[in-house]
Amino acid sequence: MPVEEKVHIVGIGDDGVEGITAHARRIVESAEVLLGPASCASLVPDAIRGRLRTAASLEELVERVAGAKGRVVVLASGDPLFYGTARYVCGKLGKDRFEVVPHVSSMQLAFARVKESWEDAFLANLSGQSIERVIDRIRSCDTAGLFTSEQWPPNAVAAALLDEGIDAFQSYVCENLGSPDERVTQGSLAEIARESFGPLNVMILVRKAPVADPPGAAGGRLFGNPDECFLESRPKRGLLTPAEVRSLALAELGLRADSVVWDVGAGSGSVGLEAARLASAGAVHAIEMDPDDHQLILENARRFGVANLHAVLGRAPEAWAPLPDPDAVYVGGRGRDVAMLVTGAWERLRPGGRLVTACNSIENLAAVHAILRARSADAAYWMVNIARGIEQLDRIRFEAINPTFLIAATKPSRG
Repeated sequence: MPVEEKVHIVGIGDDGVEGITAHARRIVESAEVLLGPASCASLVPDAIRGRLRTAASLEELVERVAGAKGRVVVLASGDPLFYGTARYVCGKLGKDRFEVVPHVSSMQLAFARVKESWEDAFLANLSGQSIERVIDRIRSCDTAGLFTSEQWPPNAVAAALLDEGIDAFQSYVCENLGSPDERVTQGSLAEIARESFGPLNVMILVRKAPVADPPGAAGGRLFGNPDECFLESRPKRGLLTPAEVRSLALAELGLRADSVVWDVGAGSGSVGLEAARLASAGAVHAIEMDPDDHQLILENARRFGVANLHAVLGRAPEAWAPLPDPDAVYVGGRGRDVAMLVTGAWERLRPGGRLVTACNSIENLAAVHAILRARSADAAYWMVNIARGIEQLDRIRFEAINPTFLIAATKPSRG
């Protein structure tokens, strides 16, 4: 039985075959059938242009590859596996049928043009993601690279960021990379929002300077934001979970990107809001029985730009009855019903899930200890004593926060 010849997917830039490697050029020139978008016609030599069969969509390209015979080469822009053709085609026809020869991605070229590292950058293609989710990720990143789209060109992206109160980035729009009419435009988001650009571009965002969060700055950090960032109802002011305790609690919840989380007794929602940013592809349900606090959760979620947090008005456990079973639960530990809430939440917690509570009394600590010790072999306990430094003239004094007992346990896979 003859071995089926591999189909090569070759990355190519706007400078055509002159810009690819000698190996890649030999593959292209030896092709009996060339497949690719119509824009590739100007990128190949006249001698082989007649072999090019264009495809207007990825679906049509798959059909043409499936029906082609002989030495078949697919031309794709940049790195075919980076938001490119190869992932789709290999997914439809099987990886074993293809060999991929990458070129420099336009994203890589864009970062090179602005002389910024992209190893830790948030990268997104606006053709395949909601702008709300992309903006939520940009809030907490230092560098972002965006493939813009017809619906979301650079000026519209800049305007959307400004509408959300995000203005801490230097912006670069890199157009027609690798071609003779290449252009890089640099400016503030406000300046970019007033410009217009061609369809072939990459937008780079670089945070202007990492500085300490000023008091009241909402959402400057992924988690552990200063207490002043959160709106609180004045009669209850001071009951917010302190940033230091909140950070430890979120770490112990062991959240994944797609986790389902309950924040029980959410108050103004500080734990749930930051959990929602960590579980960006999941969902957080913040359960609160006080109508005023319920409204504060909604307002804080709006200020932080968090779309995957759902504020639930009602008393637990009745209020959580219709909710999906959680992967992680945080139970506020100030009320007298903590033991009852921990018991009920544990029953709904998925096997392997984490439950964390922060108690402020010995009585609640003892009650929760008894419950979790009987149900989990890995229950752990901390007494958190934090003192914050305060400047007084030329001296520093430390002001203690009320001690907190933090309790965490994993639900066994069975039982």
